[in-house]
Amino acid sequence: MSAYEDLRAAADAVWAPIARPQRPLFVVSLNTSSIAGGATHTFDALRKLGEGAGFDVMLTGDTGIAWAEPVVQVQKPDGQRILYGHVTGDRADAFAQAALAGVAADFAVGVVAGPPVAGVPMLADLPWMKIQVRWMMEHCGVIDPENIDHYIALDGYKTFEEARAMERDQLIEVIKGSTLRGHSGSFFSTGTKWGFLKDAKAEPKYLVCNADEGDPGAWVNRVVMESDPHRLLEGMLIGAYATGAAYGWIYIRDEYPLAIERVRTAIDQARARGILGEDALGSGVRFDAEVVRGAGSYVCGDETGLIASVNDGRGMPKIKPPFPAQSGVLDRPTNVNNVETYADVTTLLKLGAATYSSVGSEANRGTKMFTVSGDVARGGCLEVPFGTKVRDLLAAAGGIAHGRALKAMQQGGPLSGMLPAEVALDLPLEPEPFRPLGAGMGGGGIVFVDDRACVVDLNLMFAHFLEDESCARCTTCRIGNQRMVEIFARTSRGEGEANDPDRLQSLAASFQNSNCFHGQLSPTIMNNTMQHFRAEYGAHVLEHRCPAKVCAPLVRYRVIDQGRAVDDAAKICPVEAFEKHGGKWQIDDVRCIRCNACKDVAPDDIVIEDRYVDAIPLRMIESAEVARAGGVRA
Repeated sequence: MSAYEDLRAAADAVWAPIARPQRPLFVVSLNTSSIAGGATHTFDALRKLGEGAGFDVMLTGDTGIAWAEPVVQVQKPDGQRILYGHVTGDRADAFAQAALAGVAADFAVGVVAGPPVAGVPMLADLPWMKIQVRWMMEHCGVIDPENIDHYIALDGYKTFEEARAMERDQLIEVIKGSTLRGHSGSFFSTGTKWGFLKDAKAEPKYLVCNADEGDPGAWVNRVVMESDPHRLLEGMLIGAYATGAAYGWIYIRDEYPLAIERVRTAIDQARARGILGEDALGSGVRFDAEVVRGAGSYVCGDETGLIASVNDGRGMPKIKPPFPAQSGVLDRPTNVNNVETYADVTTLLKLGAATYSSVGSEANRGTKMFTVSGDVARGGCLEVPFGTKVRDLLAAAGGIAHGRALKAMQQGGPLSGMLPAEVALDLPLEPEPFRPLGAGMGGGGIVFVDDRACVVDLNLMFAHFLEDESCARCTTCRIGNQRMVEIFARTSRGEGEANDPDRLQSLAASFQNSNCFHGQLSPTIMNNTMQHFRAEYGAHVLEHRCPAKVCAPLVRYRVIDQGRAVDDAAKICPVEAFEKHGGKWQIDDVRCIRCNACKDVAPDDIVIEDRYVDAIPLRMIESAEVARAGGVRA
């Protein structure tokens, strides 16, 4: 038998009791999101219970169903599989008893396999799942990501074996023809990029995986690394064969400790099985890899900044040319793709070009992973065909929570823009429709914002982020982001000036002289705001008013009803701004820090209102009162 067939036979023996358990199997999703929700306690509690209750416990990665974490799937010997949600450690005992006796209906999310269960929907029929085509995510929530045999038993690394049957040029042409492009936001043809590296003359050649996923609201790459790390490694191994690369670095942001741990485990296991190393599966392909922990620099999302960091330098993007395919890591030819791109290479070749191209659009075939968060009813990670409408993604997420209205969509992080509901909802999820709007689709993170948000406040938050994350090499980026922060900061205070829009337009033009995308795209959200939310911006500048009642300097808190809840609110005020006058509570506006704690406790008894009266700043009223009093302040 071949080296792969030997591995497969051993892996099948390991997987058999998982696929066909002899007693109930409780599969607990352990990932960064679930751990934050207490899944480690759930796992420990179930494992302890299982010792005496006659069931087994296994860990798995991210199901994508963050809205129901901690998630547990129970598989019975008869083939029935039911997914349960919100199984916290303190409820593990009651849950286990109910699940073993039949169905734990109070926790049930959906039936995964087996006969229907009264009162429990089929998981595939839920709006969350119905919209999806799970190709890259096929193993998410299914296998133990820390056990290579689970991956091999489900045809893992077989795709590498089949890829080697093609000539290198033929393999690259298949990838080009599939329209597979980089999934990080740039959407450059993966096959073309690989062709550049294959044709480079210098040796050795290297591969880099960009796992420095730093966009707020994006965790697509984390899902892959924590749930199916060998799919990433197999994609890199295929890339090594296609390009002639001998070594790879997987650059993972330091804020992803679990992903770092699982990818390192996967590399060690693959090396021990002869999949990575001097002779991959007896194929003659020499390729090995290691994990590099990122140092927390957002601009390392740029491939030249990332390469600088891998080279043990400061993470600062560089002017191109030279391009990485000519001079990258250690000044050798290098190819950089992100996690999802490598995983999608494995998926494409495993499915075959015809199947892969059966979904998506003409320009973008296949699927794309998206993480959905913000003011939605259900947040998590989905995989949908390219071209899926934003409104359909939002519907799968249960719409905007609490019946509120969608105000805006912030997609792909602060460099990709922010679009209003009336523009965003009918957009197909592929890069081309976003570009004429002065925005990008980004790498997969989508944050939905409801009508309580203030766009000026959001601009200020993102401007601070962009200023902090600038590497400061370019004056246009370093100083431009500082000026943008200053303008939006004073606008949020009601101190905006009539010619600020002209200043912002001038800044946007100067940003284009920056060396990298961080500088060039820094004004994107600001440009979108001035185009689509000009009236709200104008209210801050011309009326000294925040329509959303968010900007702290422009609002005040006032007690309108002396209910019991106000007594509780007064007790928790961190600055003791509540005072009683004539037996009634009032809030001292000078001491109030607008923390909103009182409003949370007494939402019906306290109102947030404009701090300015009839669009006249209070300081102007106070000045007039002082003048009437003969210059003596009351």
